[in-house]
Amino acid sequence: MPREKIDLEYQVDYLSILDEKGNLDKDLEPDIPDDLLLKLNRAMLLGRRFDERLLSLQRQGRVGTFAPITGQEASQVGAVACLRSSDWMTPSFREMGAELWRGKAMETVLLGLGGFNEGWPEEEPHNDLPVAVPVGSQVLHAVGIAWAMKYREKDDVAMTFLGDGGTSEGDFHEGMNFAGVYQAPVVFVCQNNQWAISIPRSRQTRSETIAQKAIAYGIPGIQVDGNDILAVYAAAREAVDRARSGGGPTLLECVTYRMMMHTTADDPKRYRTEEEVNAWKARDPITRFQKYLTNRGLLSEAQIKALEEEIQSDIQGALDRAEDIMKKFVDPMHMFEHVYSERPSYLEEQRQALAEELAAVEKEGNHG
Repeated sequence: MPREKIDLEYQVDYLSILDEKGNLDKDLEPDIPDDLLLKLNRAMLLGRRFDERLLSLQRQGRVGTFAPITGQEASQVGAVACLRSSDWMTPSFREMGAELWRGKAMETVLLGLGGFNEGWPEEEPHNDLPVAVPVGSQVLHAVGIAWAMKYREKDDVAMTFLGDGGTSEGDFHEGMNFAGVYQAPVVFVCQNNQWAISIPRSRQTRSETIAQKAIAYGIPGIQVDGNDILAVYAAAREAVDRARSGGGPTLLECVTYRMMMHTTADDPKRYRTEEEVNAWKARDPITRFQKYLTNRGLLSEAQIKALEEEIQSDIQGALDRAEDIMKKFVDPMHMFEHVYSERPSYLEEQRQALAEELAAVEKEGNHG
């Protein structure tokens, strides 16, 4: 018998509505209310300025290591804005912008990065899981939640975020396969920021796009300009509506760029060039969107300045509240508690040495 071609539809669309030069495709422009457009702008700007403040605090030793989001604000905010409060979100470790949109307080972010378990208070009623540091593990969580919601005949949706490096993990493929088979209402948002720590996207996969990986699992996939919040919102809106109406999962590949380090323990200058970074700076999602809003008469330079001042005030207020809370819990001696039922002798020696040192410091302070 001769070979026969199997009739398969292989097609992946690329969506860009507002490019880096400010060119707008009016035919594709999504219908977004003015108040939501301004809210999206504020959310992206808040994410950027909070990111910058966190980096300053980390370099001062006031918070621990974290993963900056600068450059990826549109990919996060544009997607998560399509969810309602009853929907679920499972982040990786670089979705601070999406978490703030969903209602996470900045002071809880600061507490978490400071090493306090109060960084995710149980009283916050969000259908969001904590950050997932193991790469790709959050994908399985999202699919499981989505399948449970479908089983219970709810019309809620789960959205999970991952990086391009996450698509190299087995968890990603298992999650995609399960979601496709069971038509789980889940949206996979891949922030393709070009780098998995120091490994470029070109060395992670031979696929021309990440979006095409959806085809193997029988689900829709689309590649969007991840620095164009209009395109991200439009694609995410379509995917969320599809999932909510019983149409199953979607893979969104948001092509963006990690403007800063992988985490604050990383030095990106060792593996990428300034020329590459500068080229992507010209595609800045916030600058692009603010020009769009200005052209529409929704934003002025004076309003941008006032918003910047308001955001800085909000960040400082959150920092002050977080540090007030930290003072209530900061007792170095607590590190020796609740670890062993019977403290080992070497640990007891360290505990005693620290107690004596703290007592000496306090005595010196009292006499100073």
